[in-house]
Amino acid sequence: MKSHLLGIDIGTSGVKVLLMNKHGSVVGESFEPYGVSRPKPLWSEQDPVEWWAATTRAIHNLSVKTSVNLHDIAAIGLTGQMHGLVILDRKGRVIRPCIMWNDQRTAAECAMINRRVGLKRLLAINGKPALTGFTAGKILWVRRHEPASYRKIAHVLLPKDYIRYCFSGECCTDVADASGTNLFDVAHRTWSDTLADILGIPYSFLPGVSESVSISSYVSPKAARHTGLAPGTPIVSGAGDQAAQALGSAAVRPGVISITIGTSGVVFVTTAKYRYDPHGRLHAYCHAVPGRWHLMGVMLAAGDSLKWLRDTFGKAMEHPASRKKGDPYERLLGPSAQVPAGAEGLIFLPYLSGERTPHADPNARGVFFGLTMRHTMAHMTRAVLEGVGFGLRDGLELVSAMDLGVTTMYVTGGGAHSELWCQILADIIDHDLTRLRFNQGAAFGAAIIAGVGSGLFRSIESTCDTVVKPGRRFEPSRNAKKYEQYYQLYRSLYPRLKKNFADLACLNKDRCPR
Repeated sequence: MKSHLLGIDIGTSGVKVLLMNKHGSVVGESFEPYGVSRPKPLWSEQDPVEWWAATTRAIHNLSVKTSVNLHDIAAIGLTGQMHGLVILDRKGRVIRPCIMWNDQRTAAECAMINRRVGLKRLLAINGKPALTGFTAGKILWVRRHEPASYRKIAHVLLPKDYIRYCFSGECCTDVADASGTNLFDVAHRTWSDTLADILGIPYSFLPGVSESVSISSYVSPKAARHTGLAPGTPIVSGAGDQAAQALGSAAVRPGVISITIGTSGVVFVTTAKYRYDPHGRLHAYCHAVPGRWHLMGVMLAAGDSLKWLRDTFGKAMEHPASRKKGDPYERLLGPSAQVPAGAEGLIFLPYLSGERTPHADPNARGVFFGLTMRHTMAHMTRAVLEGVGFGLRDGLELVSAMDLGVTTMYVTGGGAHSELWCQILADIIDHDLTRLRFNQGAAFGAAIIAGVGSGLFRSIESTCDTVVKPGRRFEPSRNAKKYEQYYQLYRSLYPRLKKNFADLACLNKDRCPR
């Protein structure tokens, strides 16, 4: 019997491929990076062909590292960045670069969707308003601005599903990832004829859809030659990266919240039935666990805010002789631990890519508020950590208002490796916070889904009970009261600046409403 599972995560910065054995232990992993193209301000694109090339390299490297025979893989689970628009012609060729999840060009199209469908009806069907990150607005943008490309469309796919197509030649997706398109009936776990008809999007564009743990397709002989995998290896439907990440964070039952500090910041809570925020600030999705749903709040630039600070200022301030010594983030974070809570009056608004939760404003911009001659790079770093924490609390406040009976909070993602950041977050939310002992991210969740789909594991819940281990617990400190005051000031800034953000956007003709 085949005894290994392959989890593949098509991330924003690169592809991660993870190998898991039948006991749920990680045998090895490989990462292959790729870049992001930003042809205009607030645009983000990637070439899907590069994803496939990186995936084949990562699989090859993983087989070399682990010496595991790739023919021993029982199933493949797919996950990846959500919402991206991949369009193929009738011959399966990519028509244009993928418009990514954090691309902000579709404000006019989203306004049209909300107006034409009606916000109340859109929330009842899809669980979220039309926002610039989601897929439907991107389709309409191509129709409006690139009609020649639109006329060629035969298939619309999400990022991970393009990799499935390369593996198998099949156009399929799963209920969790499809939930983020603005074209899905989330309550009934199927595509919405109503939304597609109102928006004039041909139903034929949309891929087949199934539950996350269903087998969707099989590795073709051609893909087997490229990757070294066995022809006929099952490919399980998988899930978008946030639903897959939740499996590695034990957020598979009601009452558990997963807080992710990754490229974006995510507040994720599981529900036993379809629930949606009537104001559309939290977004409802189908869960990767069959018969369950989740609510999610997303801030677009969490870890990305710290990366921006490091790339823009941190490297320039380092002495050349020290740049190769140690982790650059550790060198950045170390001095900020000596800065008192509140960064001595410096507040950061983390809206470097616009914002989704709670403001849904593509015009929002990053701000350092309160800068003085006293403030140093360490103060700015501390303010970024705190600003991301305040943004995550915005999402948690919305969850609390829906009375979902939350009992446990886990923190995960790259930012959770920082004990300073975890403690700051525990203080800001004034709640105990548990960091998982290890977390391999969305690829880990994809491998679990593959295990359940192939029959190697009994269920998602029982597998998570076995393989997900809590680690250090962070309790609120005496800084919690101070952060409460800073949070109230933080949350007052956006309403005061909203019009200024819009005026600033209009100085750039590409961002002015038409």
